[in-house]
Amino acid sequence: MARLFPWIALLLIPIVGACARSDFTELPDNPWAPGIDFRKEGADPLDAGHRLMAAGEFELAYESFTRAAVDMGLTAEILSSLGTANLGLGRLGQAEKLMRESVEKQPDWPESLNNLGVVLMERQKFAEAEQFLRRAVALDNGESDAILQNLRVALAKLDATSHSEPQENQPYNLVQRGRGSYLLRRTP
Repeated sequence: MARLFPWIALLLIPIVGACARSDFTELPDNPWAPGIDFRKEGADPLDAGHRLMAAGEFELAYESFTRAAVDMGLTAEILSSLGTANLGLGRLGQAEKLMRESVEKQPDWPESLNNLGVVLMERQKFAEAEQFLRRAVALDNGESDAILQNLRVALAKLDATSHSEPQENQPYNLVQRGRGSYLLRRTP
């Protein structure tokens, strides 16, 4: 075995040499990650919040919408966004309050009326939800499938409560301004 060792070493030297990198670059002197460039503008917190809502990260979305409120003030869109995040977190009372404030600030905005209708359906206030959803459909000219579907669900639930029949849980659609919709499903 001792006589084979030099021959094995001679065979391994070319293999090890081939594995070595020829384009080896030196590591920087500083072992820390690069710092933040404060000269660049950060992402829009409202857009970031909408992306987080779409990803189901309601707590992070709420924080992002709060930062947007600091930058832009409590506009109807930000109030509606905060209410939507609260709805996703299960804070129905806070969501309803914020949605109502949004509707008061901009009463002719169908997305906000729709989202208030969804919150009211979650709170089992089907008659009031139906009224807000009808207004949303009228202002939207029936162009949004999500708003129409929510109105159908509200009418079915309102009809079911008047007949005392059990109704299966149907998902609701939250609508955001010009960027699509969110689907809100009940967890089993």
